[in-house]
Amino acid sequence: MSRTDPAAPPRAGNHDSWTRALSGWIEGLVPKGQWLPDRQPAYVASWIYVFGVACLAALVVVIASGLVLTFGGITWWHTNSFGHFVNSTHLWSVELFFATMVIHLWGKFFMAAWRGHRGMTWATGALAFFGSLGTAFTGYLIQTNFDAQWISTQAKDGLNAAGVGAYFNVMNVGQMVLWHVSFLPLVVGVIVGLHLLLVRRRGVVPPIGAESPVGAESPVAAEPPARAQPPTASAPDAAPPGAARPTAGVSAQEVGS
Repeated sequence: MSRTDPAAPPRAGNHDSWTRALSGWIEGLVPKGQWLPDRQPAYVASWIYVFGVACLAALVVVIASGLVLTFGGITWWHTNSFGHFVNSTHLWSVELFFATMVIHLWGKFFMAAWRGHRGMTWATGALAFFGSLGTAFTGYLIQTNFDAQWISTQAKDGLNAAGVGAYFNVMNVGQMVLWHVSFLPLVVGVIVGLHLLLVRRRGVVPPIGAESPVGAESPVAAEPPARAQPPTASAPDAAPPGAARPTAGVSAQEVGS
């Protein structure tokens, strides 16, 4: 069995352990220092860049309040004041989540956020929006009140007309709870995580007409280096006042003689 010399430098592409391999894989996804940068370009101070973080903060409240609601079943929040509070928190955080998401989505649309190789960043953001619509729809269906009953009966006819009613039965509360609590949040969470990964990798999109900051993933193309000019003959040194300047082909000594 051959032994590796500890003093020898590591070979390229050869990982000694799975932790080093994982670290190299993560650094390949996002450059070092880009996960939580301590500095941002000046244009990030604009309000249009706030709604993405506000949407993410609302999503955290949505998930936390939703987890609390699942602990007691699907009807317990109707019977006590704490359940009313958690249910209201969940509802209004969802409203805030969609409000900030729509503003964030339209703001990035008018900024052409797919510029600078950010097409996948834009696509994952749009997919997160549509996935959130399905999650919110199933959430309205499991409210266990007359509002949920009316929504489910109205949606049933449309889904049956589309031919998917046999697979997505909105009248089945248990199936809607499974979709809302387990499957759709997992899908949205994966898409949002991929979206954040791409944002950290590519950086936030600059406004139209603004230059990308130094060190960004897609910086402005640098100007080509200037051509080296051919050497030229230097001008003769200025003669002191009163001294005769040499003429072409004649040295100063010959002029003075």
